[in-house]
Amino acid sequence: GMKRQLQATDLDDSFFRHAEAVVLSMTPEERRRPEIINGSRRRRIAAGSGTTPQDVNQILKQWKEAKKLMQMMASGRTARLLGIR
Repeated sequence: GMKRQLQATDLDDSFFRHAEAVVLSMTPEERRRPEIINGSRRRRIAAGSGTTPQDVNQILKQWKEAKKLMQMMASGRTARLLGIR
């Protein structure tokens, strides 16, 4: 199921390059605790990665959504919501 969905999604390589640049521009502490990233840190990360603060915001938002989804999957809530269990 999930593999088929990923194959159907047209993932752009440039997104992954930008996301990698953003993550590599973060300090180790920011990677461990992204909630500490404030406006000035976002600007620094954007400048270091060659992106805009809006790009940094988008990547952080997508990471939060993915984390939430993974937590739901780990707890079995996703399966219950989909009627699998």
